[in-house]
Amino acid sequence: MWYRLWRLIVKELQAVLGNPQGRVMLIMPVILQTVLFPFAATLEVKNSTLVVYNQDQGPMAIELIQRLASTAAFTHVLNVHSEQALREALTEQQALIAVRFAPDFSRQVLSGQQAPVQLILDGRRSNAGQIASAYASQVLTDYWQSRSGRPPTSTLVVRNLYNPNLDYKWFVLPSLVAIITTIGCLMVTALSVAREREEGTFDQLLVSPLTPAYIMAGKAVPGILVAIAQGSLIATVAHWVYGVPFTGSIAMLLAGMVGYGLALAGVGLLISSVASTQQQAFLGVFAFMVPAVILSGYVSPIENMPTLFQWVAEVNPLTYFIALLKGVFLKSDGWSAVANRLWPLLLIALTTLTTAWALFRRQLA
Repeated sequence: MWYRLWRLIVKELQAVLGNPQGRVMLIMPVILQTVLFPFAATLEVKNSTLVVYNQDQGPMAIELIQRLASTAAFTHVLNVHSEQALREALTEQQALIAVRFAPDFSRQVLSGQQAPVQLILDGRRSNAGQIASAYASQVLTDYWQSRSGRPPTSTLVVRNLYNPNLDYKWFVLPSLVAIITTIGCLMVTALSVAREREEGTFDQLLVSPLTPAYIMAGKAVPGILVAIAQGSLIATVAHWVYGVPFTGSIAMLLAGMVGYGLALAGVGLLISSVASTQQQAFLGVFAFMVPAVILSGYVSPIENMPTLFQWVAEVNPLTYFIALLKGVFLKSDGWSAVANRLWPLLLIALTTLTTAWALFRRQLA
């Protein structure tokens, strides 16, 4: 029986890797996303255009504009001379934020009065606009402190744990290990049974000596192996090419990959069990993939979501695996911390694999 199981696993790997399309499907997403994500999925705001409507033209306003233009966030300054031109610049997305100085700005500064400066954000790009406005606000704060000539009575010292320089690659790449692993494992397992049905070999499995449990194992193990291979490759590139620190142990990383692979294999086998064709299985993968990524905390914090979605995130395997990866990469997590993320993955795997086994058993009956 174990020999038959081994042959089934080899058969599945040959079906996936034995043709050019299968190899491209597994290799190209890893290469493209490893190259593109660290540079395209940036959380920083750099080289933006700043619209300036300066009704003052005094020395104080000019000095403040020069300070804003000297930052990395605003490398381009677009000067406009009317309210309509300012609005058009934001409407046409020529700039992210705009600054407007009142006609008496310099006079108010020199006389020691309140001299407000208006910041106008493009609400269509709210996240980037908020980050850019924080940069501009810091420049304004530093300017007023330099004008007063007095040191602040209280100083806020900021220290960023686990990512001292706020390098966005340290955030993106550990999460990318989880996302790529999800795609590879789900594609291999979800398409397996559907491919058997399309090729007409599923009936041969039904009459073989293999039990439903052995058939499931033969379909699940190749997906888990692909997930481990892809995740290990991206983790290696993240550390040795992009410089993301790896503070945990390889054993913890592999344990997390195996637990997550088991959970994904159960989901993939569920999709494969109810799909009649590979096209349906493919659509099922993406129907699971998009909500899983959104609800994992990768896009936005889970705490900001409605209560119902927070409950759904509790049963999302990607939620635990991303937290496990960041802990192993950046936080020097030990086995106790890893176990707190690993046992929910194993529980999800037990649930999904049991349900898939029940469906397989019903189909074999």
